[in-house]
Amino acid sequence: MKLITHIIALSFLLVSSAYADNGLITIKSHHDVDATVELLEKVLDERGMSIFARIDHAKAAEDVGIDLRPTQLLIFGNPMVGSKLMMCAQSAGIDLPLKALVSQDEQGDVWFSYNAPSYLADRHQAQGCDKLVENMTKAMASFAQLATQP
Repeated sequence: MKLITHIIALSFLLVSSAYADNGLITIKSHHDVDATVELLEKVLDERGMSIFARIDHAKAAEDVGIDLRPTQLLIFGNPMVGSKLMMCAQSAGIDLPLKALVSQDEQGDVWFSYNAPSYLADRHQAQGCDKLVENMTKAMASFAQLATQP
């Protein structure tokens, strides 16, 4: 059953996301920004991940008189995973913990964006962490799917 879930998540990722040269994966959500972030928090909690911060960029902008569409950043991770990546390339710590940005565009569509773990590994020239990066990729795809789908 777990293998099927991973295959579905990976298929979803390949079909539904845009992977640009900058390593950003972006997936359309079927929910508003708040609901998407709340679903992500629930999934992360169920998976035993630590949630370090939820930043409401639109609220911060409003506080200084700037009108910004709904935009929230969730910072999360698991030291058992992130620390292992840093053992392969300590500089990866600049990109950890992991982050997910959920934002609404001009048309009202909501997007879930995150850094591809393979991009982070390449960026930091992590050696010997291929299986770890593969597992992180599967996990992030699963988190994104569960937070964005109906």
